Amino acid sequence: MKNAKWFDVGMGIDLPFCIIIFVLLTVGTIMMFSASYAFSYYTQGDSYYYLVRQLIFIVLGVAGMAVMSLFNYNKLHQIAPIVLGVAYVALLVVLILPSGDGGVKRWIPLGMFNIQPSEIAKFAVILFFAHWASKYYNKMQLPKFSVLPGLIVFGSIAVLLFLEPHYSGIVIIGMLTVLMLYIGGMKTKYLAIGGIALLGLVLLLAVTGGLTYAMSRMDGWGQSLEYTTEEMWQTTWQTRNSLYAIGSGGLWGLGLGQSRQKYLYLPEPQNDFIFAIVVEELGLIGAAIILLIFALLVWRGITLSLRAKDKFGKLLGIGLTSQIGIQVVLNILVITDWLPNTGISLPFFSYGGSSLIMLLAQMGIVLSISRTANIERQ
Repeated sequence: MKNAKWFDVGMGIDLPFCIIIFVLLTVGTIMMFSASYAFSYYTQGDSYYYLVRQLIFIVLGVAGMAVMSLFNYNKLHQIAPIVLGVAYVALLVVLILPSGDGGVKRWIPLGMFNIQPSEIAKFAVILFFAHWASKYYNKMQLPKFSVLPGLIVFGSIAVLLFLEPHYSGIVIIGMLTVLMLYIGGMKTKYLAIGGIALLGLVLLLAVTGGLTYAMSRMDGWGQSLEYTTEEMWQTTWQTRNSLYAIGSGGLWGLGLGQSRQKYLYLPEPQNDFIFAIVVEELGLIGAAIILLIFALLVWRGITLSLRAKDKFGKLLGIGLTSQIGIQVVLNILVITDWLPNTGISLPFFSYGGSSLIMLLAQMGIVLSISRTANIERQ
């Protein structure tokens, strides 16, 4: 592996996986425009503002995916600790910048779009534990090779995200850490121990007031349609209008472009709550088809990853693909009020630069893993 080329232009790209990605990108872009044009006109004076920017992000992301598909993914094995270090630096930098909306510090402004360090951290965690578990696979059943590094990496990142604050990022990275350690060989009993320790930490923070921001986001959770005070009315506004959108869509939907809730009832409908507009316009049938396509993407990605000849490729591909599945499930739970509203984007649908570009680049790595496996089989 040390003498392997950084790039290999040999063929072997998996066409079904690419088709699924581009189907999701196409449908996601159409729905993002449908959800955003009224809000875009009201806030920017241009109905195409978010669409144009999203198309630019897609071009950059697809270019990144193409480059990474030709990239020798085994080289990532060597630079995994460096990538994790870059994530730490980005998470520290964002804390010294001025606060954004609502007093949170989640983005580093960079020209026409913002970089969200938590997106880098997600990738870095997957990459690092794929590197670690493949390097020490025969020792992963020992706590010092599984539990200890998991606690150190996740714990330190969680502290930095807590200071932003960015609790949905903590949840996702926590789930990715557990997933990578588990498929990397950690004993099941340590998962239970870690869960108990995490629950104890949450309770401690809640009692000491360390979760003030998180508790404010949980106000009204599960009571969006049962508000009793003016404060509760305001707190549950976004989730309540999300439920209205889902309910009004019914089985077949109101029709593409016919949403009512996107007309300034549902705040920033092009972002985390875009799937509520999808259900309103395309109905439960259309939403179910989209979720099925997401499931196909995850299934195909994991299948391709399992074909890798090396442990690192298997773990890396499964982790990158599973991240999409995790975010889709959590996003759906949030818009249906099964989870508190903590800001979880829907892959390929929600408006955003760093998230979309990172996701597409990561899918390029999965394609690289698949392509390498195909070439080796031949």
